[in-house]
Amino acid sequence: MSVRKFKSVEEMPSARPKQPLDPDNLKIACELSELAYALHPWRFEPGLRKFRSVEEADLARRQWQKQQLRRPAAID
Repeated sequence: MSVRKFKSVEEMPSARPKQPLDPDNLKIACELSELAYALHPWRFEPGLRKFRSVEEADLARRQWQKQQLRRPAAID
């Protein structure tokens, strides 16, 4: 198989659009979700947490989400 070079993204052929309601679309979405999790799995701390209010629970959820984000590597 030969390698093709493109000078810009506009020259690259686009992917064929998927048909709406095609059963294969769900399979593709699940495979992409599995790949994303394999590349960067979520980290859960064991145990139960109790909160005094919905606001406190929401704040804890937001903090957990921030911890899950990948930090870019420092460039030296």
